Amino acid sequence: MDHVTLFRWAQRFTPQLIDAARRCRHAVGNRWFVHETYVNVNGIWRYVYRAVDQYGQVIDILVSKHRDIASARRFFNVSLRAHRSPTEVITDRAATLANVTPELIPAAFGNTGQYENNRCEADHGRLKARLRPMRGLKTDRTVSIVTGGHAFIQHLRRRGRYELGVDVSPVFRLATAFNELQLAICLSPPSRTIQHTHDRATRQCPLGCVDKARAPSLQLLH
Repeated sequence: MDHVTLFRWAQRFTPQLIDAARRCRHAVGNRWFVHETYVNVNGIWRYVYRAVDQYGQVIDILVSKHRDIASARRFFNVSLRAHRSPTEVITDRAATLANVTPELIPAAFGNTGQYENNRCEADHGRLKARLRPMRGLKTDRTVSIVTGGHAFIQHLRRRGRYELGVDVSPVFRLATAFNELQLAICLSPPSRTIQHTHDRATRQCPLGCVDKARAPSLQLLH
């Protein structure tokens, strides 16, 4: 199978998989380690804001053209809408993060101590190690999907992030989680109707068919 086909599958199905697994995700911790890294997108540097809790779970990701207060504020606003407010926010001493934290989360303790944010910086290394062998990213949307998908797969491999594949051996956890998510996506509420002749049901099926034999294997996405 051509690598372009796999890449297009990843572009199409990764957001659907993440959305389908949202209800199975465990609550994030109350200590947020926030930092930004950079990614080369079609020859132009983009900043990737990332937050990790004390358990190593990636809380949220935002790709931005600029490293400024407006981007940091947008990142925190998106994260706070999806998760409860933390009691402690660990950042470096950059003004973009240090100034926004007291403004948006006044009750949280802002920690800018030396070496305190090593957890998030080390997690950047896992992402960079995955991006380095790739042929390059061309759009901001691709960066958002790939970085989000990397964090998602990282969570599925580790027990305790999602209630998916928890009753099987770690060797089969990822494959079991994908099989469970495949059914959730196929049975999702309709955004457009597709008539299935084999069961006479009209419902949304992003994979093209509820029948596993006629749907592409989602295990290839990892």
